[in-house]
Amino acid sequence: MNASKTLAAMAILSVSATAGAAGNHGNGHHTANSGEAGKASEASRTITVEMYDNYYEPESISVKPGETVRFVVENKGNLVHEFNIGTPGMHEAHQKEMQMMVEHGVIQGGTLNHDMMNMEMGNGHSMKHDDPNSVLLEPGQREEIVWTFSGANAIEFACNVPGHYQAGMYGDIEINKGG
Repeated sequence: MNASKTLAAMAILSVSATAGAAGNHGNGHHTANSGEAGKASEASRTITVEMYDNYYEPESISVKPGETVRFVVENKGNLVHEFNIGTPGMHEAHQKEMQMMVEHGVIQGGTLNHDMMNMEMGNGHSMKHDDPNSVLLEPGQREEIVWTFSGANAIEFACNVPGHYQAGMYGDIEINKGG
């Protein structure tokens, strides 16, 4: 077996173990530390987030513990980008799953192979990207996330497409406990 096939096999085993504990493509990627899916009817405000190649506008967000926010996320870049809410550790783990999506041809620069996203990976797992804390968008696409924030301190939003986080495509979510 050549080195690239060995690496791909190791990535599949690694992700399978992670996914086995969590469900489809991470099933929220351990979101309990950052909050939970909210109801649009309970959102106190709407924040528009624009994704460019490789930065966000705005670069940081401030929320209150327990606040429900509706995010309108639009990809204005030329590449596929992700808006994902979580802890730094969650993003680090999720980057391995996203690497597998690239290796399997799901993410192809500025496009997504939607057929591959639905491909059965075994044991009921797929490469669907359908967690409530995350959207994966092709250029020009727009979607919404409604999120209720917990009181956790270290939360950020990030693009975990390989190389994007490392290039600076992340921002802090400040939990404003002072009201």
